[in-house]
Amino acid sequence: MSEIKDPKALEQPAKAKKPKINLNRLEMPKQEPADRRRNFNEVATGYTYEMAMEEAHRCLQCKKRNCQDGCPVNIDIPDFIHALQQGDIKEASRVLKTKTSLPGVCGRVCPQEVQCEKHCTLNKKGAPIAIGRLERFIADWERSQGGFTLPEMAPSSGKKVAVVGSGPSGLTVASDLAIRGHQVVQFEALHVAGGVLVYGIPEFRLPKAIVRREVEYVKTLGVDLRLDTVIGINYSLDELLNGEFHAVYLATGAGLPKFLNIPGENLNMVYSANEFLTRTNLMKAYLYPEYATPVKIGKRVAVIGGGNVAMDSARCSVRLGAQEVCVIYRRTRAEMPARLEEVENAEEEGVKFYFLCNPTALLSDGRTNVSAMELVRMRLTEPDESGRRRPVPIPGSETIMDFDTVVVSLGTSPNPLISSTTPDLEVTRRGTVVADEHGKTSKARVWAGGDLVSGGATVISAMGEGRRAAAAMHEFLSNGRKKIIPPSPATE
Repeated sequence: MSEIKDPKALEQPAKAKKPKINLNRLEMPKQEPADRRRNFNEVATGYTYEMAMEEAHRCLQCKKRNCQDGCPVNIDIPDFIHALQQGDIKEASRVLKTKTSLPGVCGRVCPQEVQCEKHCTLNKKGAPIAIGRLERFIADWERSQGGFTLPEMAPSSGKKVAVVGSGPSGLTVASDLAIRGHQVVQFEALHVAGGVLVYGIPEFRLPKAIVRREVEYVKTLGVDLRLDTVIGINYSLDELLNGEFHAVYLATGAGLPKFLNIPGENLNMVYSANEFLTRTNLMKAYLYPEYATPVKIGKRVAVIGGGNVAMDSARCSVRLGAQEVCVIYRRTRAEMPARLEEVENAEEEGVKFYFLCNPTALLSDGRTNVSAMELVRMRLTEPDESGRRRPVPIPGSETIMDFDTVVVSLGTSPNPLISSTTPDLEVTRRGTVVADEHGKTSKARVWAGGDLVSGGATVISAMGEGRRAAAAMHEFLSNGRKKIIPPSPATE
């Protein structure tokens, strides 16, 4: 006779099996290297709808939001991915827009691998969710639909704010404060808005149409954008404060290039990366002769530096017709600050890398043009107090390499125009503006952020500084409310 089971036990449902973790991270399609060497079209072509859905369904929807903690602007990453999993792209866009006004930009140029994706639970398995690619997909979908996902706007506060600069930090502050009900006037020195997004980042990484759309979104919020206006010349900072504005946010970036300070640096065909990329991108030299802004470039190009700007300069040189492009970097590949993705793209496009080398002089062809570079081999010391290994020259290792074009990409510092006309604005020895964790400067009613404060960082970190400053400025403009109120959630 068989044993009689407890009837109550028969009523208990079987435990659901845990879904199998999918470690097959989807790569983004991109142009073949042989094709993209000859054009400035965007290299990565983006996810299809099916690919985005497949990648979104890899997300585990963890209770502990490590990915969100790794985002400088605190985007609700699990929420927008959950909306994607449901097939609701409109809702995913709404969630994104509660924390960022530049999703099309961030999805393309932010270093997710050291921020949100680094903190993804699946990163322990070497297959983090492709958060940036999903963000780009959502932004591109919204663009294809026309119009914008607009937030709920607070009533007018009667307060007026000046934002100086229209790069990522300035656009973030302008949009956040406009959503909170403040009247915002944004001043831009150039003839187009976008800051480093338009003059510094090449078309093949960030199409200008994407930047224009993000700027239009900010203008749709009611921001009054005034181009061709240089604060420090057209108006002083004090004139803004003593006039119609209750507060000012400074976001003028860091556009002053640094140089090697070696013999021959003043020869012809030696560019700063700033000049080279501004001519190529903002002034559309890549479309010559349609746009009459040629960039003269030789057969053998040396790019000095190891950051993203150096990679952009090298890859632009390839597309502009150089026969050979070499990156000269004084440390090893492991120390390069550039994104791995950008280094790999450069290698695929034929760029050569010379590590542990440092220029000591640029040599002339006898007619004031650069013709060669003297280099010395370097070695790395043991890590110092900061943990970084310092490069030192190896005596007797000098060599000469022939180059007829040199691009110097060693970083930047802020233009001193505003600080030189505002003596009570505290700056560091490097020329960066001193600001606290909320962006507050030494000058009353003035906040600052982005590269003007950091000296040069990422787009998303500049946006993060902008969000924190906007919250602090809103508190000040709201007559000292104790609680900093975040922007209202976006609605359709």
